[in-house]
Amino acid sequence: MSSTCGQKNNGLVSFPRFPFYFCRMDENIFPFQTGFYKGKVRDVYSIHNNWLVMIASNRISAFDVILPKPIPFKGQVLNQIAAFMLGKTIDICPNWLYSCPAPQVSVGRKCTPFKIEMVVRGNLVGHAWRTYQKGDRLLCGAILTEGLKENDFFPSPIITPSTKASEGHDEDISPAEIIAKGLATQAEWEQLVQYSLALFERGREIASKQGLILADTKYEFGKLGNTIYLMDEIHTPDSSRYFYGDGFEQRQAFGERQKQLSKEFVREWLIANDFMGKEGQQVPEMSEEWIQTISKRYIELYEKIIGETFIPIDLSEAEINAKIVKTIAELPN
Repeated sequence: MSSTCGQKNNGLVSFPRFPFYFCRMDENIFPFQTGFYKGKVRDVYSIHNNWLVMIASNRISAFDVILPKPIPFKGQVLNQIAAFMLGKTIDICPNWLYSCPAPQVSVGRKCTPFKIEMVVRGNLVGHAWRTYQKGDRLLCGAILTEGLKENDFFPSPIITPSTKASEGHDEDISPAEIIAKGLATQAEWEQLVQYSLALFERGREIASKQGLILADTKYEFGKLGNTIYLMDEIHTPDSSRYFYGDGFEQRQAFGERQKQLSKEFVREWLIANDFMGKEGQQVPEMSEEWIQTISKRYIELYEKIIGETFIPIDLSEAEINAKIVKTIAELPN
């Protein structure tokens, strides 16, 4: 992986004059480009039909809705955490990443994705807790233990998969439905489960060394030939929820809110302002102070999980494009 997956960038390091924000139009801008896809928070370019250039924007989404204002440094934070974690888990399963030519950019193999997300939960929180509160004890085929409080650890991590929606809301799905609908074979499902639980355990170990608890996360996988690859980002605040380990048990014992580093605080703010992505609801106004608060929380997670000071890297779009073009020229066939 190239050095810009981490903090070094050949001396091109400075505090930016403005928040970096990619919002490209659907157009051919790179050599050998064969496709373009604008996701919720990423712009993805196909190269030679077998490589992807993935640019992490500063867009932020919640409840499957893109919020109206970008978050400074979010793209760099997500891209560099994901690259770090992919490097720390390459012994568990192959992954898509080839290099990071710029702080917001990853280049890697183009795989055929499974149209499911492997959601792994170690604690009863978020969607699982909201389901539990309603009295349901079955979530995506996984049995939820009786007698738990919000944020309690499950006896062992559970997998609650969801469908991967290109538009709109992802939906819960059980393993039996996944196989029945042909989204994965029985053998593929078993491999996905094995990889997901092993990745989650590694994520927990890394988090624990930094005084954090990895409460839940999601993984996306794809196939290249007969090989299953880990795709996209992993263990970032967009795909994961972290609790602070220090004082966790005491807060649980006294029924206090847990301190967490994740995007959940954004969801909670939206819920408190009567927005859950439902028809007819309107996204509340995002003040500059609130935008800076979100940015600081993302940077805080970076520094906690990586254990290094976050260094904003200020590159112009022309500089970033030049680095991408250079990487494309060097890609193997």
